Amino acid sequence: FSFFSKMVLAGKLSTELGIKTPADKFYKLFASELHEVQVHCERVHHTKLHEGEDWHDTDTVKHWTYVIGGEVHTCYESIEEVDEKNKKNTWKLFGGEIDKHYKAFKLTLEVVDKADGTAVAKWTVEYEKINEDIHPPNGWMDYLNQCTRDIDGHLIKRENVAI
Repeated sequence: FSFFSKMVLAGKLSTELGIKTPADKFYKLFASELHEVQVHCERVHHTKLHEGEDWHDTDTVKHWTYVIGGEVHTCYESIEEVDEKNKKNTWKLFGGEIDKHYKAFKLTLEVVDKADGTAVAKWTVEYEKINEDIHPPNGWMDYLNQCTRDIDGHLIKRENVAI
């Protein structure tokens, strides 16, 4: 019997991306315009309310269809925490592909202003695998990086058109 034979099932992955959109504007999309994400990010194919009437109510459940690693996936999502002061939201993801691999799956976005007028979007995925044969959700990092780039590009373009 080896003390080290048991693999860790829980983990956390994070990525920080510099964005040109001001933090307030980028965060606002996720805090009060979440239904617009599919307009800005080509990897998000479809979003709809599954339960509830308000996209930003913590009792609401949304259904997402998205592409990771070239494959279409679906899951449900609910808001776990909203911290507008610190521009930080946490969502719980479940159902669909998520439940096939993970007991728990949380996604956190924190957007921070930088002194030069740009900002940083920090994404964190916390997960617990259903068994040790499941790989960490590394594909999610690529997905979040690409969606952040797409959204930042659209918001900057929209801002430049408005000027």
